[in-house]
Amino acid sequence: MASPPSAHRVVVIGAGVAGLVSALQLAQRGLQVTLLEAAEQPGGKMRQLMVDGGPIDSGPTVFTMRWVFEQVYGSVGASLEDELQLTALPVLARHAWSPDQRMDLFADPGQSRDAIARLAGPSEGMRFMRFCQQARSVYDTLEGPFIRSQSPTLRSMMGDLGLRGLAVLASLGPMSNLWDSLREHFHDERLRQLFARYATYCGSSPWRAPATLMLVTQVELDGVWSVQGGMHALAQSLARLGERLGVTARYGCRVAEIGVQGGRVSHVRLENGEQLAADSVVFNGDISALGQGLLGDVGKRAASPTPGSKRSLSALTWSVHAETDGFELDRHNVFFQPDYQSEFSDIFDRGRLPATPTVYVCAQDRGLVTDQPTARDRMLVLVNAPAIARRNLTESEIDACENHSFSLLARYGLNIRRTAQNTVRTTPADFERIFPASAGALYGMATHGWMSAFARRGAVSKVPGLFLAGGSVHPGPGVPMAAMSGLLAAATLMDHLDSTSRSRRVHISGGTSTRSPTAATTA
Repeated sequence: MASPPSAHRVVVIGAGVAGLVSALQLAQRGLQVTLLEAAEQPGGKMRQLMVDGGPIDSGPTVFTMRWVFEQVYGSVGASLEDELQLTALPVLARHAWSPDQRMDLFADPGQSRDAIARLAGPSEGMRFMRFCQQARSVYDTLEGPFIRSQSPTLRSMMGDLGLRGLAVLASLGPMSNLWDSLREHFHDERLRQLFARYATYCGSSPWRAPATLMLVTQVELDGVWSVQGGMHALAQSLARLGERLGVTARYGCRVAEIGVQGGRVSHVRLENGEQLAADSVVFNGDISALGQGLLGDVGKRAASPTPGSKRSLSALTWSVHAETDGFELDRHNVFFQPDYQSEFSDIFDRGRLPATPTVYVCAQDRGLVTDQPTARDRMLVLVNAPAIARRNLTESEIDACENHSFSLLARYGLNIRRTAQNTVRTTPADFERIFPASAGALYGMATHGWMSAFARRGAVSKVPGLFLAGGSVHPGPGVPMAAMSGLLAAATLMDHLDSTSRSRRVHISGGTSTRSPTAATTA
């Protein structure tokens, strides 16, 4: 028989956004929650590096799906607006295809239509508006049955979608990939590149990702915000809120083993030998760490490691605090090269750094009307890279990609005065070291093929009392999706305490249309 909530001890492993959300939700429900994190601060992939005197967000840089966090904060009696200072960005991203081909995508679809018309002609502007309509329809169709539901299956999805929802998905083409779908919408190759890039938000190739990922377009049109203090401030805020609710947070603690007794979770053992009793455990990390046995034999029963062939994108990044000139940066900037498909063929087919990478630059002091000129820009520069499942990249390969990437920026007009002192480079091997068993893959499993939606594990593991959260499980990668996985893990754990059934699907209510406080119900 389960212990009463007031005496129920939960250990949450990993203070990424999913672990932080799970911890504060469970503490709000009266459980005794201990949060363990190997790093010295919360955030997980929402990490911040101090580079030459300036803090730089060196992980996720885009704040979207605000409604998720309004529900997270509201569900524990707090207000997102009171805890964080958010500012809506008028420009979603600035794009460049050559020194003289540039285009901004705006939060206002009408402004984007006009910008597209100037770049590619009025007909493409009208095609963009029709594309937005379909993206909105796809998002509305999938938000409830997929994003807010625990571990959907093909059968449950068909039942949840109904005839109207099935018709929306059928209109995309049942086997269509994102790139093929975009060819139906846009005649101009540059616009296909722009919107195909949304597949990389899930660590995937546009030529293999399902067309449903066009819904990311609607996610950004619903709003992109900057966070004062950076994305890391979100992690710090969630950690503070959890501690106010009674969460005991311990940083610099590495877990060696999840223990079981009588067939269910019983304790967690730290690397220093200390043992913490646990009636339940929420694991917020790459599930391959469990499958590879990094947390003991129980992990091998709980989940299987992700095969190397199914790993998502990794990244090669540079956190830079330097003077710039020659290109008017916005907050989010994307620099394309002509041969877009070769980038993903190099990564996923050949397991190598792309010969012609797309370069993303997040200029963290830009993009707001109130911005004041600064002597130096704090930037995250990023190119897609393969996970290290096949082999480690050599130093010469990395150096060559670095030279190619910054040469591209210079050709397009952006000059960055980098030095050894003002630049920190992070490679896929570094990401594997920071996030063990991930192989450097930043998004868990790649979202390739339409059945990939059902391939991720849900919150329930194969070991009683062990629950799963984070970007490597359902509903997938990205800060708001990981936060949603934290909500689902907490709600599923509570549902198991409140009932004798382990088969009920937890569903998180609310959404963009209602913005109501989160409530866990069962379907």
